[in-house]
This record gives sequence, structure tokens and C-alpha cells, in this order.
Amino acid sequence: MSDGGRVTGGLVTDSAAVHAAAERLSIATTTGAPIAPVRALIGPDDVDLAYAVQRIGVQHRLAAGARLVGRKIGLTSPAVQQQLGVNQPDFGVLFADMNIAETPAAQRPTLLQPKVEAELAFVLGADLDIEQLDAISVRGAVDYAVAALEIVDSRIADWDISFADTVADNASSGWFVLGTERLSLAEFEPREIAMNMAIDGEIVSTGTGSACLGDPLNALAWLARTARDFGDPLRAGEIVLSGALGPMAPLRPGARVRSELFSRTQALGAVDFTLEEI
Repeated sequence: MSDGGRVTGGLVTDSAAVHAAAERLSIATTTGAPIAPVRALIGPDDVDLAYAVQRIGVQHRLAAGARLVGRKIGLTSPAVQQQLGVNQPDFGVLFADMNIAETPAAQRPTLLQPKVEAELAFVLGADLDIEQLDAISVRGAVDYAVAALEIVDSRIADWDISFADTVADNASSGWFVLGTERLSLAEFEPREIAMNMAIDGEIVSTGTGSACLGDPLNALAWLARTARDFGDPLRAGEIVLSGALGPMAPLRPGARVRSELFSRTQALGAVDFTLEEI
């Protein structure tokens, strides 16, 4: 091409394709109608192009007055990574209107194809912009942890996603809800927790902290390094959803969801959510 674009595997992967993919995702969000995968524009596994699409969407929301409150980590399970043919997690942005405890249903982002997964969330008490960022150093930056549910969603029809699709789509973000019981990391080891999640009283997902990159603190360290390298380090006060502890489950209107976290010796907290009938 003569306009500075590049061609990879027969796909034109230039700034025009990035903007076209971002526009398609924006239309899906506005209309509530899922779209075909954007990998047709940017390729299935081009990390840089996928995050470029995501950044356009984030900038559009910020320009419209949205407030960033944290980040979310996805693809922390080896099984899910294998399914999508990747060897790394991804991340997205959390906005204030995704927090169901603080935002009336009518003011939250529209859900298209919601599913739910149980996680451990960290709330930071210090910035994470230092050179050495590992599970030990990020541990000291955590103010507290809470049980969390993430209502994931996809603007891509039928969840037909590649790595690039989910990254471009803000890591398949939707809503989130945090438990009220604040946990000090002096009280438990994140890698040793167990989780069960029930919908309408029936257990639909179980898991452990070690299913999240071996330790949710490993996931936090990965995100801290990645965000710093992108020039947007994690800051004090931000919420970080560290990744699913077990399989996600479909979510239908009226469903009552409850997740509980346990250590070897005690209950660590719970979080509840009901998806309102449409």
C-alpha cells in the first residue's frame, strides 16, 4: 500500500482498519445489536492493533464524560488461553457506570450477551509505577481485597471471539459488583482461596486462587507491568478485577447470583447480584 498501511496474511492492518473496528464496536454498543468479529479487519492475534482499537473506545467514553475507576484482567485461565490460542492475559478498563452498586440499571452500559464469573478484586492503596513489579511488590500496594462478580459481555455475535476481538472489545467488559467485606492480605493468601458461585441456589462454578495465573497477585503484577509499559500505570484507589477463579456461566434476566470465597479455615466473604428482568 502507498498510504503507510501494512499487509499481513492478506489483511490490511492500518489505522483505517483500527478506526473501522472501533466504529463497529461503538455501533454495537449504541444499538444493542452484536456485530461480526472485528478480526476480519485487524487479524485474530495482532496485540498492538487490538489495543489500539480498545484505546479509541476508551478515549471516546472519557470524552463523553465517563470516569475511569480501575482495570480488569481477562484470559488468566490456562484452559481459556489454550482455547483462544494465546499465551498471555489481556486487560480492559473499568468505568464508574459499570459498578452496579453505584449506578442505577438504566444508566449502566447496555448488556447484549451477558455471562457472569466470580473473581477476587483488589483495591489499591498506592501507585504501581516502580521498576520492580512482581507478586511481592504489588502485594504491598493493595489496600484491601473483596469478593467480586464480573458480568462479562461481548459485542461480538455469539461470543465468536479471537484474542484480538476480546481485547478490542475492552476485554469483553460489562458490569461488576464488589462484596462489602474488606479483606486485608494479612488475613489470607489469594492463591489458596476457594470459590463457589451459585445461580438461583444451584452451584454453577467452582475454582481456586491458583487458577488465576497461579496466584491473583501474579495477575495483578502482570497488569501493573503492562499498564506501566503502556504509559498508564495503576494508581491508588483503582479497582482491579484480577481474573476469573472458575468457569463463567450464562446469565438470564431474573437470575440470582451468589459467590462465596473461603480459605482453609474460614469464610472470606460473599457477593450477591440479581439481573433485573427486562
